[in-house]
Amino acid sequence: MTTSSSKFTRLRDYASLMRLDKPIGIFLLLWPTLWALLIASAGNPDPKVLLIFVAGVVLMRSAGCVINDYADRDFDRHVSRTQNRPLTAGRVSTGEAKALFVILCLLALLLVLQLNLLTVGLSVVGVLLAAIYPFMKRVTHLPQVFLGIAFGWSVPMAFAAQTGSVPQLAWLMFVATVLWATAYDTLYAMVDREDDRVLGLKSTAILFGESDRQIIAIIQVMLLACLLMIGQQAELGLIYYLAVLLAAGFAAWQQYLIRFREREDCFRAFLNNNWFGAVIFLGILLDYMFATPAG
Repeated sequence: MTTSSSKFTRLRDYASLMRLDKPIGIFLLLWPTLWALLIASAGNPDPKVLLIFVAGVVLMRSAGCVINDYADRDFDRHVSRTQNRPLTAGRVSTGEAKALFVILCLLALLLVLQLNLLTVGLSVVGVLLAAIYPFMKRVTHLPQVFLGIAFGWSVPMAFAAQTGSVPQLAWLMFVATVLWATAYDTLYAMVDREDDRVLGLKSTAILFGESDRQIIAIIQVMLLACLLMIGQQAELGLIYYLAVLLAAGFAAWQQYLIRFREREDCFRAFLNNNWFGAVIFLGILLDYMFATPAG
C-alpha cells in the first residue's frame, strides 16, 4: 500500500514538473499550430499529421516546462508562486529532470520521424529553441520574444508537414505568433516583475517599465494587423474577420484588466489569451466549413 502510494506521489510530481496540471501552456502552443495546419490544408488537414502535431505539442510543452524548472531551480525557491515546484522543493532530482527532458524529446522525435525530411530538419531547430529559451532571462531583457520564436516554430513545421514547403504565408503566421507570445508572456512576467528584479532576472516587463501597457497595446495592434493580412493572403471570409474582431475585444479586455498592474489581474489577462487563440481557431475552421471561397 505504501509502495503504491509512493509511486503515485512520484508520478504526480513528474506530472507537476511537466505542468500537466496547468494546461494553459499547451493551449497557447496548440492554437497557432492548429491555425497553421488549417490554413496550410485549406481547412482539411491530414489526420495523421494533425494527431502527430497535437501529441507533439503536449510532449514539447512538457519538455519545455521541465528544462525551464531545471534552469530556474535556484531562483524558484525564492518566489512564493514557484517555491513548491517539485524540482526546487527537492521532490524530484536534477538527474531525474534531465532524464525526463531527454525522454520527452525522444518521444517527440519518434513522432516527427514519421513526417517528411523538411519537417524533421525544422524540428531540430525547434528542440534547440526549447532548450535555450529558459536561460535567456539571464542574458537579455527579451526572453518573451525567444519564447515567441520557440512557440511560433510550430507554424513553419506545420506547413512543411502538410505541404512539403514553407511559403511566405507561413512566415507571416510565424511573426503573428511571436507577437502574440511576446504580448501574453509580458503579461505573465508582470506578475513576477518585482521578484525578478530582486533576483537579477530580466524580462520585457522590466524592460518596458511604466510603458508596459502602451507597448503591449502596440504589440497587440501589430498582431491584429498580421491576422488581417493572414486572412487576406489565405483568402478567408467574413467569419474569420468577425473572429479577428472578437479577438480584438479580448485584447481590449486584457488592457482593462492590467490598468492597475495588480498581480492577480495581470495573471487573469494572461489566461484570457486562451480565448484569443481559440476564437481565431474557430474563425478559421468555421470559415472553411461554411463560407464561400473568395473568387
